[in-house]
Amino acid sequence: MGRVSHPNEPHADRPVLNGLVALVAVGLGVGLILALAALVGTKVLGFGGGDSSAGGGSSAHDSMYLPTPAETDGASGPLITLHTEDPETESTATSDATEEPEESETTEATDTASPGAGEISLQAVDTTVSSGERIYFSGVYPGGEGAILWLQRWQDGAWADFPASVGVTNGTFSSYIFTGVSGLNRFRVIDRDDGTVSNEIRVTVG
Repeated sequence: MGRVSHPNEPHADRPVLNGLVALVAVGLGVGLILALAALVGTKVLGFGGGDSSAGGGSSAHDSMYLPTPAETDGASGPLITLHTEDPETESTATSDATEEPEESETTEATDTASPGAGEISLQAVDTTVSSGERIYFSGVYPGGEGAILWLQRWQDGAWADFPASVGVTNGTFSSYIFTGVSGLNRFRVIDRDDGTVSNEIRVTVG
């Protein structure tokens, strides 16, 4: 006859069931440990959303936030340079530019009045003298150092030699003459070595 099992006798497949239960328990324990570790790591690293962050407050991470750089469009219009010159300086420059021609004219007038190199300038001390009175004259002859100048008088429509001469010293000369010819007399001097002549002077005698 077959063996009759007793109600209190364990079944033959009970060890297998016990093993499955143990595995499930171990899996739940490991899962719980991993979940706790992940939660703690999230809190430590700041990945979790705390109440202060969710409430809209500023956190330490928010204070260090830098906006992402964005490329901006360059200026496409024409470049304009503004005139920043001082009005007083500009006025002074304009005034100087306006006055410059006057200075040039003054310089030209001075150069015209002064004899240049090789030119003879003659002048009489008096333009009117009595008959038999000395006629004093003087002049400037730049570059004519040591030259002998001969006096000439205008007569009969031409220049004629007058019996008088004067030497040039330090670029100047001076002397006097007599004449018995009354009325208007015109004189000049000439350097016969190179033909340079002076301007004429007019002296009335009588």
